[in-house]
Amino acid sequence: MTDDAIRALWQTMAAGWNAGDAVRFASVFAADVDFVNVRGEALSGRGAVAGTHAGLFSGAYRGTTLAASVTLVRRLTPELSLVHVTSEIRPAGVVTHAQAVVRHAGAPEIAAFHNMIPKG
Repeated sequence: MTDDAIRALWQTMAAGWNAGDAVRFASVFAADVDFVNVRGEALSGRGAVAGTHAGLFSGAYRGTTLAASVTLVRRLTPELSLVHVTSEIRPAGVVTHAQAVVRHAGAPEIAAFHNMIPKG
């Protein structure tokens, strides 16, 4: 598993966001992902991530874009990596920081994801 393959997960996620396509956005997450959003709400599973984002894309975040920058990839085991990502939702100007665990024993997928808005 290369760092480029891990970065590609966030490229796919951003492409889904930018197209307003919640299924594509969520496709990078494991079926059993543990996902915590910026409000601290826990979502369980890819379907919940897709459903929540479908609501965002048809509401407050309709027409916005997501730009993501992977800032850290640290191998934890041969099958797991810790990943840090800074993202910006434009034109809303919302900047987030995410910490994720990527599983790469098979096709890479995000197994755990915690997103937050840094104080600053």
